[in-house]
Amino acid sequence: MGRVSQAQAEENRRRVVDTASRLFREQGTHVSVAELMKAAGLTHGAFYKQFASKEALVDEATAHAIDELTQRYADGLEQYDGQRDAAQRTLIDTYLSVEHRDNAAGGCPIAALATDVARTPDDQEARRVYTEGVADFADFLGDDDQDGLARLSTLFGALVLARATKGSPLSERILAAAYEALTETG
Repeated sequence: MGRVSQAQAEENRRRVVDTASRLFREQGTHVSVAELMKAAGLTHGAFYKQFASKEALVDEATAHAIDELTQRYADGLEQYDGQRDAAQRTLIDTYLSVEHRDNAAGGCPIAALATDVARTPDDQEARRVYTEGVADFADFLGDDDQDGLARLSTLFGALVLARATKGSPLSERILAAAYEALTETG
């Protein structure tokens, strides 16, 4: 079997990072390299041609997931011509939806990766990227009247609890209570 072109190797790497980003959000970073490569449609051996270690992939996949999140709220701002309150409201609507609760793989990396990142060494790149992502997301959620960290903590906590109680009536009540707390006026 011949060597793959540089362009194909780059595409394979992107596919592995994207697949890892989704699987790590859905199942955690304990997913094996073999499972990950199978999901990406590549051989186990191809992994080591692309990445020095699984930790290196965790770092890159975390950065990829955080970049996707950042792009989502940047797109929201653009969609509403820079009207931050409208973009924030749309994000809150989406974030606290049953659809988001049920889609960890495509959902918020802040909620999905928190436990895994908490277990990584302090000097791992994934922790630094995650921490910056939390700070940036909180900045986006803040305004003159609302503290972004408090809003993010409410969103995060509600989503994690709703996922953990999925299948019970409590799950949707958690989402509704957080929504009400974040959107009440006056």
